[in-house]
Amino acid sequence: MQEFDKKYYKIGDVAEILGIPMSTLRYWESQFTIIKPRRNAKNVRFYTPNDIETIRKVYYLVKEKGLKLDAAQEQIRVNRDGVDKRFEVVEKLKVIKADLQELIKSLDQVRQS
Repeated sequence: MQEFDKKYYKIGDVAEILGIPMSTLRYWESQFTIIKPRRNAKNVRFYTPNDIETIRKVYYLVKEKGLKLDAAQEQIRVNRDGVDKRFEVVEKLKVIKADLQELIKSLDQVRQS
């Protein structure tokens, strides 16, 4: 899980963190019942770190696994624990892969010295 330094984030911040357009966030909010950011009196969205993690799971299902929105919604509804566990494993594997790539890069630099 990513470390967050603020309690709330605006939609632009979340879009930048996740690398997706704000329009996608707004659309997913209308399609997924689990995405419910808080809003102030001016209707500005405020996302908590938990909201961001939920959106990352939706991103995983839709963009990485290639599920259609209704199939992703169904997966979350029927098998939330399974989705959470698979998502966590994939995230850990991404970190391990990045670490290994950095190690290979360092070894290549040592060999070339």
